[in-house]
Amino acid sequence: MGNNMKYAIKLSTVALAVTSALSSPVSFAEEKEAGLEVIEVTARKTVESLQQVPVAVTSISADELNEKGIEVLTEIQQFSPNTTLQRSRGTNSTITAFIRGVGQQDPLWGYEPGVGIYIDDVYMARPQGAVLDLLDIERVEVLRGPQGTLYGKNTIGGAIKYVTKEMSGDAELNLNGTLGSYNQRDVKLTGQYPVIADKLYVGFGYANLQRDGYGEFLQSDLSGQDKENYNKDVVSARLSVEYHPTDALSLKLKWDKTEDKSNSKGGYRLLPSILTDAPVPDSVYDSYTSLPTWNKVEVEGVSFTANWDVNDTTSLKYVFSDRESYSPTNIDFDNTALRIFDVPAIYDDEQTTHEIQLNNNGDNYTFVSGLYFYDGDSCGQFEAILEVLGQGAFGAPGLTREVSGCNNSTSKAAYAQLSYDLTEKWSVTAGARYTKDEKTAKVNNGLIFDTVYPESGWIDGYVRPEGDLVPTVLDDKEDWSKFTPRIGVEYQANNDVMLFASFAQGFKSGTFNPRASTAEPAVKPEDVDSYEIGVKSQWLEDKLRANVTLFSLDHKNRQYISVLPGDTAADLNQRLGNIGTSDATGIEAEFTYLATEDLMLSASFGYIDTDFKEVIDTDPVTGESFDKSDRFTISNTPEYTFNLGANYTIESSVGDFIVNANYYYRDDYVLFEEDSLLTQDGYGIANLSINWYSIEGDWSAGLHIKNLADEEYMVGGYQFVAPLDDGGYAPGLGGDNTLIAYYGDPRTVSLTIGYQF
Repeated sequence: MGNNMKYAIKLSTVALAVTSALSSPVSFAEEKEAGLEVIEVTARKTVESLQQVPVAVTSISADELNEKGIEVLTEIQQFSPNTTLQRSRGTNSTITAFIRGVGQQDPLWGYEPGVGIYIDDVYMARPQGAVLDLLDIERVEVLRGPQGTLYGKNTIGGAIKYVTKEMSGDAELNLNGTLGSYNQRDVKLTGQYPVIADKLYVGFGYANLQRDGYGEFLQSDLSGQDKENYNKDVVSARLSVEYHPTDALSLKLKWDKTEDKSNSKGGYRLLPSILTDAPVPDSVYDSYTSLPTWNKVEVEGVSFTANWDVNDTTSLKYVFSDRESYSPTNIDFDNTALRIFDVPAIYDDEQTTHEIQLNNNGDNYTFVSGLYFYDGDSCGQFEAILEVLGQGAFGAPGLTREVSGCNNSTSKAAYAQLSYDLTEKWSVTAGARYTKDEKTAKVNNGLIFDTVYPESGWIDGYVRPEGDLVPTVLDDKEDWSKFTPRIGVEYQANNDVMLFASFAQGFKSGTFNPRASTAEPAVKPEDVDSYEIGVKSQWLEDKLRANVTLFSLDHKNRQYISVLPGDTAADLNQRLGNIGTSDATGIEAEFTYLATEDLMLSASFGYIDTDFKEVIDTDPVTGESFDKSDRFTISNTPEYTFNLGANYTIESSVGDFIVNANYYYRDDYVLFEEDSLLTQDGYGIANLSINWYSIEGDWSAGLHIKNLADEEYMVGGYQFVAPLDDGGYAPGLGGDNTLIAYYGDPRTVSLTIGYQF
C-alpha cells in the first residue's frame, strides 16, 4: 500500500469518527421545516437523490446557471473542486479538461481524452466543439474520479454530463436577449409545442452569439481580413421530437448543430521575435499572424432514445447516436507576421454509438446493466510551415512538414452494477465492465520543399499540388481488452448521514502516434486505480448540506509525447510512449447552508497532492533508460481551489430580486508536464449577478459582472525554446523564440432580458 493511500485512510478514519460522533446524539424531528431542495442526478444511470449517491459529484441546475450568468461549459470549473475546464489554445470551441490531475491537453486526432464529455447519454469522443454553449439545459453534472464501470473508457479522470431539459408537454416559448462588454449581442429562443396532447411534443432551440474581440491582430497588412482576436461568432440550433404511444413507452429523436466561425485565437508572445519585428504586445489579447484569421468548427449530431417500462420494477432503454465534426483551423505557433512556424490544420471526425440498457429496481436493490458499441473515425491533416528556414538554409521556395492520417476505432463493452441493501443501514455496490477496443491507424509524414496549405483556396490564389506529397510512415492495427471493476460499501447512519468507501478502476484507450515519423508501435492503455472514502450529510433540519470525499489514485502507463532534439530547427521529432506513473491524494468538500429563507451560502474546497513517481525515457543515442521524473509536474492541476458564494432573495412589489456573488480561487499551476516554462500564479475571480423576476413570472432580467478585478490568467500555451544558463533562451523549432500564452476572459458586464410567452 502506497504512502498516499495510507495518508487517505488516516484522514478518512478521522473524518468518519467525527461524523459518527456528531450524528449519534442528534435528534431529528419527524416533520422538518422547509430546507434545501432535493437534487436529483443520473450519475449512476438511474435517477437518484444526490445525497444517496456514493460518488463525488457536483450538480448545477438550470436556475443556478441562469442566476450566475454562466454561458459556456468551461465556467463550471469554478464550482467543482479539483476540476479544470478551459478553452484550448487555438479555438473557442475545443476543450481542455482535467479532473484530479488526469486529462489530456493535446486535441490532435488520435489522442484519447482523460475526461469524458456527454450530452445526455451520448459520449462526445473528440474535444473539438465540446466547449458547449448552455442552451435549453436542465443541469450539468461533474462526476469526479474514474467512471470506467458505467461510462467506459476515457473517463479515468471523470465525466461531465450536459443534461438537456425534459419536455413538460405544455406549450412554451422563451426569448432571451443579451447585450454586454465588447459589443456582446446574444439571442436565444427556446420552446416546445404539444402536437398531440400527452402524446407527441416538438421542442426547439436557437442561439446566435456574437461578440467583438478582447484584442486584435496588430499588423496593418491583413487587408480584407477580420483583425478581431478572441471574438465570438457562434450559431447553434436544436430540434427534438418526443412521442409517448403508451404510458410505458417513450421515443425521443434529437438533432443539434453548432457552427463556430469565431476567428482563430492568436497567442501572446512572451518573448520578442529574433527573426522579425514582433515585440511583446501591450495587451495579452493582442497578437500577430501570417495566417488567415478565419476559423471554423462545425458539429452536428442526431440521437434516438427509446424507453420502455417493462413493468413496475424493470425498464429497458436503447440509445443511438451519430455525430460529425469538421474543423479547418489556423494556428500560428510563433505569432509573427513571418511564416516561421504556422500550422494550418483540418480535423474531420465521425462517430456512431449504440447502447442497450436494462435496469431493475427491487425492494432492497438496484441493478443497472448494458451493452455498448462505438465506431469512430478521427482524421486530420496539418502543415508545419517553416518557410523562412526553407528560403535560407535550403534555398527552396519554402519548407513545410506535412502530417496527415486517420485513427479508426471500434469499442465493444458490456457492463453491470448492483447496489444491494444488506440491512436498513448497510449496503454494498459491485460493478464491472468488460471493454474490447480495436484501432487502425495510418500516418503520412514528410518534408516538402515549398509552402503548402491543407487544401486549395486556403489563402487567396493558392492551389494545392495534386497527389500525395509525403510518404506513409505508419499503417498498423492493434487491439486491447480491459476489465474495470468497482466495489463499494455504504452506511446510512440515519436519514441525513451516509458514509461510503469505494474502489474503482478506469482506463484510457491505447493509441498510435498521429505525429509518427517512423513505424512506431502503439502505446498501451493508461490505467487509474482510485480509492474514495466520503460522507453525504444534511444537518440543522435540512438547512446545511455537507458532502466530503477523500481520495487517492494511482495513474499508471501514462501516455506522453516526448519532443526530441533534432539536427536542425526544421525537425519535428515527437515520440509517443508509456513513460511512467503518478499518484495523487486529496480532499473535496462542498457545503450549502440555508441561513434564512432568503439567504443561501455555499462553499467548496479542493486539495490535491499529486506527483510523478517514475518517468522512464530512453536516450536516443545510447539506448540506455533513465528516470527523469524530477523534470515532470502534473499540468493544469492547482494544489488547491476554493469557491465561496452567496445567494440572497429580495421580495418586492415589482417582483423578486436575487443577488448572487461568488469568489473563486485557483492556486498556481504549470501548463506543461515536462520542464514547463509557463507557470500561472495563483489568482482569484470575483463575480456578481443581480437578477429580477416579475410577479407574473413572464419577464426576467439579469445583470452579470464577471472577473470583477480584471485578472489576467493563462489557460494554454506553446513552448518551443530552451532556457540557457544566463537566463536567456535558445530558439527552437522554426528558429525563433516561440514562447506563447493564451488567456482567460477579462472583466465583462452583460445584461440579459428574458420573456416567457
